[in-house]
Amino acid sequence: MQTDRSATPPPRATAPGLLYARPGIVVTAERFTVGRTSWPVAEITQLRTARGPHDRLALRAVAVTAALIASAGLLLGFTGGLQRLTAGAYLTLGAVGLLPLLLVLVGDRWRPPAYELWGRLRGTEELLFSSDDERQFEQVADALRQARERNRTDPPGTGPWRPAR
Repeated sequence: MQTDRSATPPPRATAPGLLYARPGIVVTAERFTVGRTSWPVAEITQLRTARGPHDRLALRAVAVTAALIASAGLLLGFTGGLQRLTAGAYLTLGAVGLLPLLLVLVGDRWRPPAYELWGRLRGTEELLFSSDDERQFEQVADALRQARERNRTDPPGTGPWRPAR
């Protein structure tokens, strides 16, 4: 309770080991929690980041489009229709041939691959966290790195060497 009647609220008390907290994600100096899964920070080793797979719908659209264009080209080639095409038709076929590339670019902009945080726990590599939001992902990854730094303790005998006197 404020007794000096100032207009500024008192500073909020935060947990001493709390590094990141948003709904469903909590990083403390001791634990990393995502949803209902929680891991001790001391057991997480070999952190690495990666990008997830491309959107399946975009990949299917590219595959179907490429197959249709290739089959139309083969059909025209086997029926002898390529000799009867005009220059405009060849330009149109070339433009349509670029359609799969355009679909790949649009698909990656529309639904980019997720950012993934992987780590090794008890000898197995696990996906610890995944997000489409780059900013949130970087905040969680930085908080987990800080937690690991706080948990890092030097094993006995690994300090600087000093001669016995």
